[in-house]
Amino acid sequence: MVRELTTHRKSAAHRKSTTDNSIGLVVLDMAGTTVADGGLVEQAFSAAARQLGVEPGSADHAEKLDYVRATMGESKISVFRHLFGDEALAQQGNVAFEKAYGELVDGGRIAPVPGAREVIEELKSDGLRVVLSTGFARITQDAILDALGWRDLVELTLCPADAGGRGRPYPDMVLSAFLRTGAVDGVKQVAVVGDTAYDMKSGVRAGAGVVAGVLTGAHDAVALRGAGATHVLGSVVELPLILKGVGA
Repeated sequence: MVRELTTHRKSAAHRKSTTDNSIGLVVLDMAGTTVADGGLVEQAFSAAARQLGVEPGSADHAEKLDYVRATMGESKISVFRHLFGDEALAQQGNVAFEKAYGELVDGGRIAPVPGAREVIEELKSDGLRVVLSTGFARITQDAILDALGWRDLVELTLCPADAGGRGRPYPDMVLSAFLRTGAVDGVKQVAVVGDTAYDMKSGVRAGAGVVAGVLTGAHDAVALRGAGATHVLGSVVELPLILKGVGA
């Protein structure tokens, strides 16, 4: 009888663990969400496009820049493939973009979103695991981390290449964070946070329990809600309070 009772208690505890929807893993976007870059993406794109013969001020440049704005959060090589069609041109443009963005970062043109580092530290102190993700290439992501002194801030950082090459709006980076950290039992215990519709779509497709948009970056509340955001926050500083109420 004691053995049966003990087994029952273990089973009940296991069910509680696997059905608990409280958040244990947070996948945070970087530029626009935790990192303020002041429009460097557009500047770097203009520099790269010029190398491919697209002159600033031209109708072609304006059209392509509109597409860049609309697809903020997407893997940058995917954006260049769409804009230029030819793979060689896309690769050339992407390399030029990453180089231009890296130079702007090295020039001190980025900073943390106010309170972002403190939020990450608070989440970690509350026992949550935090992963930083980006649509940039690894070399650019590392340059940002170095510029901010964030190399050791989280245990895992992800770019599209780390998740098989597909960036947002695919769910691959979120699911890679889920699998590589082993932090939670199910995807409903994952929160995805970003400033773009593509971040939201990625979180929805991954099955995340919380898909939170922030208004410190590229897209407004209408776009974020339309892409599936479960919450829209003024900034990432509101996140800890939201997460404490999930699954409570």
